[in-house]
Amino acid sequence: MGVGPEGFWRLSLREWRMLTERPGGAAPLRREDLMRMAESWPDE
Repeated sequence: MGVGPEGFWRLSLREWRMLTERPGGAAPLRREDLMRMAESWPDE
């Protein structure tokens, strides 16, 4: 990312998200999706 330790700790949440965002990446998993997956593939 090219940000040194001091700069990293001064990042705002918005700046950190901008640096770590993956363009075209998958959207975060929603609770509804997780629950549907848990029902489809329960732990044994």
